[in-house]
Amino acid sequence: MDVTATHWINSAAGISPALDLIMISVTKFGVPLLIACVVLQWWSRTDRTHVRHAAIAAGLSFLIGLGANQISLLFVHRVRPYDAGVTHLIIPASADWSFPSDHATAAFAIVAAFALQALPGRALIFGAVAVLICWSRLFVGTHYVTDVLGGALTGIAAAVLVRALYREDSRLDRLATSIL
Repeated sequence: MDVTATHWINSAAGISPALDLIMISVTKFGVPLLIACVVLQWWSRTDRTHVRHAAIAAGLSFLIGLGANQISLLFVHRVRPYDAGVTHLIIPASADWSFPSDHATAAFAIVAAFALQALPGRALIFGAVAVLICWSRLFVGTHYVTDVLGGALTGIAAAVLVRALYREDSRLDRLATSIL
């Protein structure tokens, strides 16, 4: 089922130059755009301290999630779908293993951090962008569906961990959220 779903999503690649360009752009710029949006939250006009706490939590979740991915890559050596003949790659090949998706981890770490801080409007907007990023990774042919799901779960788990360990209004939080 994983191979079938991955192949089905990727089957549209190469048919429409405009759609290819959009998906390649989302793959290339989606995560940096999310990061920029998180950084811009620092200057929120409403509930500034709480939103700053969420932005810090998102950054920590992002870093912990990507760190966990690097550990996973030591043990899980999944061949990329384009190397297995499942997908047609329309971006340059990746040098690392397929599972889990770093893009999905990064995007969903940010989404989950804002969701766990009870900022549903921001979480929904970031979530829509995260889903588009994940879809683009499948479209361009660089991941299997389960790579993306695994990455998303890693990002969510990192956000849950940060939520449990980094408390709002702690001494460290008050210091960090008062910067600038």
